[in-house]
Order: sequence, then structure tokens, then C-alpha cells
Amino acid sequence: MESKLRELCRLLIDQEIARIVVEPYDRSRGHWFGGGNLVAGPKGELYLVGRYRNQGDSRTGVARGTRGLELAVFRSDDQGRSFRKVLALSKQDLSLPAMSVLSIEGTALRWNGDRFQLFVSTEKDGVGYPRPFQSYLKSGTGVWSIDCLEAESVESLASATVSPCLASDDPEHIHVKDPFLFESDRGLMLLFCSHPFNWTCSNTGFAHCGSAGDPGRPTYGFFPRGNVWDVAIARGTCVVNVPKLGVFAESDLQLMFYDGGECVRDHEQHAQSVERPRGHSCEEIGGAAWFADQQWDRPHRLSRYEPLFVSPYGTGCSRYVDVLDRPEGMYATWQQAQQDGSQPLVMNFVSREAIESVLAPSLP
Repeated sequence: MESKLRELCRLLIDQEIARIVVEPYDRSRGHWFGGGNLVAGPKGELYLVGRYRNQGDSRTGVARGTRGLELAVFRSDDQGRSFRKVLALSKQDLSLPAMSVLSIEGTALRWNGDRFQLFVSTEKDGVGYPRPFQSYLKSGTGVWSIDCLEAESVESLASATVSPCLASDDPEHIHVKDPFLFESDRGLMLLFCSHPFNWTCSNTGFAHCGSAGDPGRPTYGFFPRGNVWDVAIARGTCVVNVPKLGVFAESDLQLMFYDGGECVRDHEQHAQSVERPRGHSCEEIGGAAWFADQQWDRPHRLSRYEPLFVSPYGTGCSRYVDVLDRPEGMYATWQQAQQDGSQPLVMNFVSREAIESVLAPSLP
């Protein structure tokens, strides 16, 4: 069964046939678009959300550059063959009173049957670290937290109120960012990435949202970091139900895609060791895990010893996977490193027939 799940993962995240759907603002190192999701609207139209990132270095203060400069939403009326931008939000648009936004990070869009909800993580000035950790906060940088906007249409999100959604003051996970969503048996789950005050690792947590949409008490680190290639970084980006087809017709399984790395800084390759993709801060590579019956405390890694997803180009970075399951098939999007150093958003569509073929029982 795990072999079948790996086949499904590789069918979805096909690095060779994926096509670019959103270009970054410049085809050079440090420029990308991604960190969001794809969602179907009330009439079956598709909306794609993400953020534009330009070159910037958090170690010298993101306030000095444009870095995470714009959140954008694109619309497709032809099942993902083409997209047009319908919403753009700047750092100023997403700022709160006394807390200006220094950088825009991951975001997630949802249609709840009545309204659009937009969850966005931003790095904010004016927050600070708790005592005695103030000295660890670099000059020109801020603290990450997640906000939410709601409106009847995507376009009207431009004038929606930015409401605080999830934040932390605990040094172990003071930065919360990169939200993604899953409709669980208990309702909406808001999942997210967290970092400690000293940025030594990336972790994944979740919070259940009540009927009012407000997240409850978060569970931090429910998906533990691995022991090999993902020992430092284990940032979930998407949870999707495994289609009830073939060998999984009677199963209730969930796939989680995640970004991993064994270090959060550049790691020099030993000249006499086996060369391998390592992943480091801002250059993660991809893995996957599965859960049975939404038992979130029992993850099963499909990528224990090595990553599943590495770009064949540039640095090998492949991250922020999102998968949308629709009647016609499954849409996968992710950021993919290119030879020129940029990371555009790429897409791959897999038909329902192709998925059923992969998940069918193997011949004896």
C-alpha cells in the first residue's frame, strides 16, 4: 500500500512534465512565486493564491529590501489551462495598527459555501520577543503570525478587514506562518509551520477552528522531524484525502506533503561522501507521509531515508506542494527551482482515470 501511495505522489509531483503557471517578477536567484493553494469557487472556477518574493536576506533585516512584497490571487475559468490576476495585496494593505508588515509569507484561500476566507502569514514589526530573548531578534526583522480576511468575493478581499487569527509568545514556537487547510471530521483544521526564537528548525502544528472560524488551542509539533534528510525541517504544506479507488476503496487515508531539510543554513558537501540533496533555509526539498482515519498523532513517513521530490534544475529546491482534488482529477502545484535560480509556480494535472490506474491492485 505504501508503494501505491509513493506512485500516486510521484504521479502528482512530476517534475519533468509540470508546466509553469505563474512566473516570479525576475528570473534570477531569490525570486519566486508560491506558498499558497488552489481552490474551487462557487461556480467551479479555480482560484490560485500565493505570494511574490524578491531577493532578500532575513539575516540583515528584511526591512532593507522588497522580499515578500505581494500577495496575489489568480482566476482560471478553463480548468487551470490559463490564469489571470484578480487580486493583489501589498505589505501596507496587510499591516495592522502599530504592526507594520515587513514581509508576506505563506497563504491559504478557502470558499466555505458562503464567503471566501483568506489566511495569510506576515512578518510584523512592533511585536518583539519576550524577555529574556529580545537580543535574539535581528535588527530590521519581526515576528511571524497569521491573520484572516473574509469577503463575499475574491475581489472584495481587497477592502476586507485584516483580523488576527493565530500568534504565539512562546519562545519555542514564537513564529507561526505558512497556513494550509483541511476539512477534518471535527471541521476546519488550520495547519501551520512554526519556528523557535533562534530559527534552528521548522515544525508543523494545527488548530481546530470552531463554528465561528476561530482556531482553538494549537497543537505544536504533531508531525515530528525525521532522523535523516529532514532532521531540521519538517514543514507541512498540504493534507489531502487519498482517493477511494483501487486498493484504497475501503480505506480512509490522508496524505500530507511536507518540505524538509537536514540543515537550515548552507551545508558544505564533504568531498569524499556521497553527494546528495540536503536542503537548507529557503531551499527545501519535498517529502510525504500518510495518516489513517485522521489519526494525526500517528504519522507514517513515505520518505524516511531520502526526499521524494527534488527539482532536476538549479538547486533542486521543490517545495510548497498543494493538491486540489476535483471530480475531473487532481491538480498539483509547487515551487520548482530553475537553472537561473528563480522558483516559479508549476502545475501538473492528473486525470481521475490515471489515478485509478495507479491505485488499482497489482497483477500477481
